[in-house]
Amino acid sequence: MTATAFRVVGSSADAVAVADLAADGNEIRRRTLSPQDVHALGREDDTVRWVWSDTARWYPPFLEQGITLQRCHDLRLVHAILRDSASVADAGALRAAEQWDAPAESEQSGTPTLFELDDGARRAPHAIDATLEEFHRQQEALSSAAHAGRLRLLAAAESAGALIAAELHAAGVPWSADRHDQILVEMLGERSSTSVLPQTLVELREQVRGALGDPQASLDSQPKLLRALHRAGIPAQSTGRWELRRFDHPAIAPLIEYRQLSRLLQANGWAWLETWVRDRRFRPVYVPGGVVTGRWASSGGGALQIPRMLRAAVVADPGWTLVSADVAQLEPRVLAAMSSDHALADAARARDLYQHIADDGTVPTRADAKIAILGAMYGATTGDSARLLPALRRRYPRAMRLVDDAAARGEAGEVVSTWLGRTCPAPSERWRREQQDASAADAPAVAGERARARARDRGRFTRNFVVQGTAAEWSLAWLAEIRKALTRLGPVAQAAPSHSGAAFESRPHLAFFLHDEVIVHTPLACADDVAEVLRSSADEAARLLFGDFPADFPLDVQIGPVAAEK
Repeated sequence: MTATAFRVVGSSADAVAVADLAADGNEIRRRTLSPQDVHALGREDDTVRWVWSDTARWYPPFLEQGITLQRCHDLRLVHAILRDSASVADAGALRAAEQWDAPAESEQSGTPTLFELDDGARRAPHAIDATLEEFHRQQEALSSAAHAGRLRLLAAAESAGALIAAELHAAGVPWSADRHDQILVEMLGERSSTSVLPQTLVELREQVRGALGDPQASLDSQPKLLRALHRAGIPAQSTGRWELRRFDHPAIAPLIEYRQLSRLLQANGWAWLETWVRDRRFRPVYVPGGVVTGRWASSGGGALQIPRMLRAAVVADPGWTLVSADVAQLEPRVLAAMSSDHALADAARARDLYQHIADDGTVPTRADAKIAILGAMYGATTGDSARLLPALRRRYPRAMRLVDDAAARGEAGEVVSTWLGRTCPAPSERWRREQQDASAADAPAVAGERARARARDRGRFTRNFVVQGTAAEWSLAWLAEIRKALTRLGPVAQAAPSHSGAAFESRPHLAFFLHDEVIVHTPLACADDVAEVLRSSADEAARLLFGDFPADFPLDVQIGPVAAEK
């Protein structure tokens, strides 16, 4: 019998339909299955690639049964890539399938489980026929695409990321509610039974009001606070920390502290703790591809904004430990590799790329190097960055040419793509009309200047898109390689049970991800092996994306409590 390469899952009437496909896409057989049968399929074969409409809908029930699947193809995520990719020869059929443009579903939105199919689940795009049709559209687009190998790697990495996002939610971050509460009390004071604000914030508020000479000053409304500052003779243009620090006034220091602690209370205070931490786990909801560049977002819990001051609340279970790793200066290292700039790659072989750039005489200091490189990637055209950019262009011409060309294409209204083929959105029709109208001979000068400013804004976006998007691709490849290698470590005999989901109670697993940082929760016996997995996976991710080019991505690996500051 022909081997099954793809297992397509969808809904049919009141059942779950499964279609097995050969490697060439031809259907071998189609079945309707009970939950037990689907679970059995998940356990019996780790070579097949599961194909479904949305990993966030279909995968969690497997995890609840302790089953992890090795590979999938997430049609919704891949559709978003292929629909807009400049590498796809003809995306008309994909763009016409607008039902696949729906946002991700999440466990927090009351999504039914795999076998609790509501009316929406029985309709496209979850229905088996619609799922098969979209899969064939995508396979055709991938087969005929330019740089098809890269685009297939991106589709696989994006889908692996979807599996990992669901697993991160199921496993959770090991979290000590007691330690979190202790940190809040240390920083904010005891919770008040008579006031919305804890004592420390009340005291800071009154200190600021006294210094301003305004007993009713509102510190939580930006317009009202600015008016209060102006009445006190402080001509601040905003309430940002760096703006406020320009002024020498007794209200400034307590105001900055008040606003910092107020943000902590609102974003990660006691209400957050009571909502998001259960059974020693913080389980955020990740959204793969939630940012236009391919970076992840979060739709619940704010995993991507956890302040460093709360890292001490991340506490491993008894008999377990944490292994964390982050990549230093990821985006400039990616820029060196994707531009094949050997001079910048030489700098990237140093643990501190910025210091190396200063040491080799390109710019005077490490601070100058950081300003210059970030300016090159983010499009800073004034001040110190503009002053330093000519030196970078002389020393690293290939890298600077790549971002300069991306900016020029963006300003001209063209699209740009990442290394693997994710393409930025085209400019809006309004943007195009503005540029066209401003080029007319009788166009007002102000219209021309406005159009040029907006063109420069788009150039800054496209300049950064190619680098940030490729860095996101490297991170996805790193995550996927870590996941694969941790699976090979297997369950650990007699490991102390954790509070993670059933699939992760006895083996090392990813517990947290933030752009260029990961945390693995592992039995103590595996800690050294996990540290090596993190390092070797970074090397493999570089090889997958950039082949033999000498791209270095050094890691800061730590076994034990997660550092509050790096």
